[in-house]
Amino acid sequence: MTHLTWLADDKIGDAVSEIDLIRASDLVGCRYRLRQRLAHPDVPPLPEAVARQPQIDAGRAAVFSALPVERALGDGRGKAFTRVDLDPTDPIAQSERRTRAAMKAGAHLITNAVLTGAVAGVEILAEIDVLVRAETGERTYMPVMVSNHRVARASTSEKLLFVPTHRLSLGSPLATGAKLRHHTADGYRLAMAHLLLGERADGRAALVGQDRSRAYLTPVERFVPPLIEALNAPVPTEPRRLKQCASCRFWPLCEPRLEEMDDISLVLPGGRADGLRERGIETVQALIDARVGEPSAIANAWRQGIGVLKRTETTSVPRADVEIDIDMEAYLDQGAYLWGTFDGETYRAFATWDEVGGAWEEANFADFWEWLTGVRAAAHAAGKTFAAYCYASGGENHWLKSSARRFSSVDEREVREFIASEEWVDVFAHVRHQLVGTDGLGLKVLGPVVGFAWEDDDVDGERSVALRRAARLGDAAAREMLLRYNEDDCRATRAVREFLSAGAPGLRLLSELSP
Repeated sequence: MTHLTWLADDKIGDAVSEIDLIRASDLVGCRYRLRQRLAHPDVPPLPEAVARQPQIDAGRAAVFSALPVERALGDGRGKAFTRVDLDPTDPIAQSERRTRAAMKAGAHLITNAVLTGAVAGVEILAEIDVLVRAETGERTYMPVMVSNHRVARASTSEKLLFVPTHRLSLGSPLATGAKLRHHTADGYRLAMAHLLLGERADGRAALVGQDRSRAYLTPVERFVPPLIEALNAPVPTEPRRLKQCASCRFWPLCEPRLEEMDDISLVLPGGRADGLRERGIETVQALIDARVGEPSAIANAWRQGIGVLKRTETTSVPRADVEIDIDMEAYLDQGAYLWGTFDGETYRAFATWDEVGGAWEEANFADFWEWLTGVRAAAHAAGKTFAAYCYASGGENHWLKSSARRFSSVDEREVREFIASEEWVDVFAHVRHQLVGTDGLGLKVLGPVVGFAWEDDDVDGERSVALRRAARLGDAAAREMLLRYNEDDCRATRAVREFLSAGAPGLRLLSELSP
């Protein structure tokens, strides 16, 4: 059977077309998105997705440019070496024919390869960045996928094999102290390619991550059972709100249907309502009527259009004589290029527009750390208290520790001691204990509540990645926008904590909304 039987209740058509083929991305996150994609193929991608594509294309292009085009000295220059570069804009059927012809001819490297076929009764599409012929000379192939994730982490206890990108199909694997990081979509892509290769499958796969110079090897069979399970899972017949809905092109189609159903996920997205659904509570009104404490109060607030409430009568956040608000910007998982600070009067940005991961990032981080610890030391010397604040410390903590660990110019122990001290305050930790939001408690959600507005309200973490790429190329406007965005996040953090210190004026108590 084809996937059209898999979606038998969806009257989409009888023939499998390019649009109908299932991709790895269809199996990750919201599964209802697949139904919407098949039913509404003309809905265009959102601008954010369009802006993200150059970053993906640039990563792939960097890998392709590093791939070998001929044998090197020592490889036996007299031996044939064939690289076939397919055009990614060609129709899928044409690309697949050319892929299979190249494999039959024994090509050593095939870029932009395409394979289709049925797996678990579902017609799937594998778009393979690189097919690499085995170094043994056998005409078996290993799929290599280019990912914008960091696909491996350094490890002192585990070993991982890799092939330098410029030696794929020519060099033998090398061992390094590293551990593979698994990302579901990447695993599905590799498993799809492996299964569609059939008897030509090498049994291994490789991932090239943010380090474009290495293709990390992994047995591919480990990814097959999860793929089969995902393909066998039924596609939902109705939407359900998830965190990702806000950035989905089909949200304007799903939201009216969710409101029509009064679905409980409007208030409790994702799996937060699973336990209540098991009890037969599937609508917002049913949740209100159930009188099950806080969830019912939140549902009642949502029904009344109240976005944020207080959990407690009084609210507060630790304060100090000298206060610094901090916000960090990182480029993917490669490094932190901007540490912004605001002391209540002046915004100071420690930024590098050069490549992260090396001397420029180290110097920038060292400057930031020297300035911050200098302000703290001056406060202590004057007999004053000091505190630095951020909103949701996960990112800042990661890059504080990572930067100190990677660069010798800052003492890692000193950084860890600072993070563990009372002088480093996560404002979000206090927010979530004292407030509750019907649509989350992110900084952008609280901004309007506390009276703060961003100058560029359409910039978020996703768009900042595209802006960073433009800034690296010398785009002055992109640099200025990144600095404004970072400064506003610093100022918004201060505005939120001052709001808490003032007792969160204007907010109603959650208990007042209990049905």
